[in-house]
Amino acid sequence: MAARRFETRLSDDERFDWLRLIRSENVGPRTFQALLDRCGGAAAALAALPDLARRGGAGRPIRVAAADEIERELEDSRRLGVRLVAYCEPEYPPALRHIDAAPPLLALRGREEALQQPAVAIVGARNASAAGLAFADRLARGLGAAGYVVVSGLARGVDQRAHVASLATGAVAVLAGGHAKPYPPDAAPLMTRIAENGAVVTEMPIDWEPRGRDFPRRNRLVSGLALATIVVEAARGSGSLITARLAAEQGREVLAAPGSPLDPRAEGTNDLLREGATLCARVEDALTALEPLRARDPFAGLKESAGDGLWADDAAGDDAAPVECDQPADLDVGARIGALLGPAPVSVDELARAANADVRAVRAALIEFELAGRIERSGGDRIALMTGLQAD
Repeated sequence: MAARRFETRLSDDERFDWLRLIRSENVGPRTFQALLDRCGGAAAALAALPDLARRGGAGRPIRVAAADEIERELEDSRRLGVRLVAYCEPEYPPALRHIDAAPPLLALRGREEALQQPAVAIVGARNASAAGLAFADRLARGLGAAGYVVVSGLARGVDQRAHVASLATGAVAVLAGGHAKPYPPDAAPLMTRIAENGAVVTEMPIDWEPRGRDFPRRNRLVSGLALATIVVEAARGSGSLITARLAAEQGREVLAAPGSPLDPRAEGTNDLLREGATLCARVEDALTALEPLRARDPFAGLKESAGDGLWADDAAGDDAAPVECDQPADLDVGARIGALLGPAPVSVDELARAANADVRAVRAALIEFELAGRIERSGGDRIALMTGLQAD
């Protein structure tokens, strides 16, 4: 029988295969999960990748991460004191398991205990005002004194002020790139200080230099690690507002500090308040909003990203029951899906109804399409044709 959920430790070989699979082309967290569900394990999924991508219509062979590439990443990680924590392992942050597309592996430097405590995210402007920085400092210290770990994204301004103010009580920094390529680069000494009593985490390869699209990915982890996200200052269209939106989508509390209507850095936070965010003008406001969340299971009723324990089943070895990994998706279903997809995202259920097909058959076809680079996924398990491609 399968191992108990979230209490299974991967062997070295299993961790190697998990890392190799998630580093392979067109394999994101959702596809990783779907492959384990279909194949019963990462090793079987790796062997099946070329055929699955070919059946999905790939114009060239899919790039499967090379074994020596993974060995280098593991060696570099050990050298920097970074360890990889798998979704099925007890050290993985419980809050993060409940978000859409949770990372199968989290690269951790520091104290894993910091990821098990109730946390609050504090985010805000890089060019924050003196008043904004002072309020972020006061919030972080007050929340830390009340037993909360403070999470942020290591950016200049509000993020770094929140990190520094929570060093003694527990800070968690989430990177947009790899541990060997922090952004901004001058934050490296602060990362070391955070790791002494807290944690620095990322889902990216050890030497990954962050690009623009990586910051929203990071932001979903910032909000996903926390019970609530507090936005101190944010101009309209800023990354901090993306974090707030992601927090709301994840079912987390969103708080915002009010600001002067004359300051562009307060336009985004004032908009959040008009849209229903909880007002946070004092530390006590945050503690009042957090108290009922901390008093009960804060994630009761929220869907777990991993479904019914399939991540833990991968580490159960021969006892796990693999699905027909090499059985091709129904060609007729695939043709219907290809004709129905367009640039507007649709849910898998909507796609199944339109194709008059079983959801399981649709998902099998979508794995092959995704590995072929033909589709892209968005929040809420929604699917769209990759930009620039035409429907079949």
